[in-house]
Amino acid sequence: MPGRSKITLTVAVLVAAACSVLVLRAVAAAGHAAVPATRTDGQAIDPRLFSPGACMAFSPVSGDRHETVFLDAGHGGIDPGAVGTTETGATVEESTVNLAIELDTMTLLRIRGYRVVVSRTRDTSVTRLSPADAAGGLLTAQGAFADVAARDVCANLGRASILVGIYMDGGSPGQAGCLTGYDADRPFSAANLRLATLLQDDVLAAMNARGYAIPDDGVQQDSGLGSALTSAAVAYGHLLLLGPAKAGYFSTPSTMPGALIEPLFLTDPFEASVAVSAQGQQVIAGGIAQAVGQYFAASRT
Repeated sequence: MPGRSKITLTVAVLVAAACSVLVLRAVAAAGHAAVPATRTDGQAIDPRLFSPGACMAFSPVSGDRHETVFLDAGHGGIDPGAVGTTETGATVEESTVNLAIELDTMTLLRIRGYRVVVSRTRDTSVTRLSPADAAGGLLTAQGAFADVAARDVCANLGRASILVGIYMDGGSPGQAGCLTGYDADRPFSAANLRLATLLQDDVLAAMNARGYAIPDDGVQQDSGLGSALTSAAVAYGHLLLLGPAKAGYFSTPSTMPGALIEPLFLTDPFEASVAVSAQGQQVIAGGIAQAVGQYFAASRT
């Protein structure tokens, strides 16, 4: 797959990329072989609160580091998230890409000894939607709020040590790049920033080692990210997944350090092509897993 410049790669790079794909597929196959029935061998944390296949906990399969990682595959169900088009004209929905990366990351982390809680294991909302949460086949503002808030509840009930949101970006023509958001107004803001920096550095490095040439959009405070659907959301001024409680608005924030990474813009055809590819998804998952390992290693020193 060509890099950002869209210039045809040299024969040597093409051969290296082809070898990388084969290696990644072999690693993925080995990982899935080591974790049979990846999507079904977990434990539902509270089926009364969450949709079938949502908020599932998975035990480590190799050793036990006694740490739990919460992975959130953004959007899902009737909420596709950002929608883009690849260089070949194929439509890409963010919810599908996020889920694939989440599951690949979960496999890697379980093999490395982590317990993993995921927001969803299939194309579904996380919360059990009420009639007021959807209209015309789309989430209402209330439904969107409830579905993100449910992810924080899941992370808390799952006793996660850290939270990693896996999302994609969308924007106007010409916008591209990888960015990671964190909240600076939490008691553990320093840990948020440390995790966000590791995610940004490791995922970007992993992608660009494959010749993708993804721009570095940096680590950013969540106050400038996302889109607010209501005036109350504007006044809140944070990403709900990462932000603090606010009286009268939000009462169930996450209780652990967290960050949200958006590795690619689906509205950029090249980046959408990377996002939808098995190789691209595995590369991003590998970067996330590396960042998680580095975060815990530094925490122990």
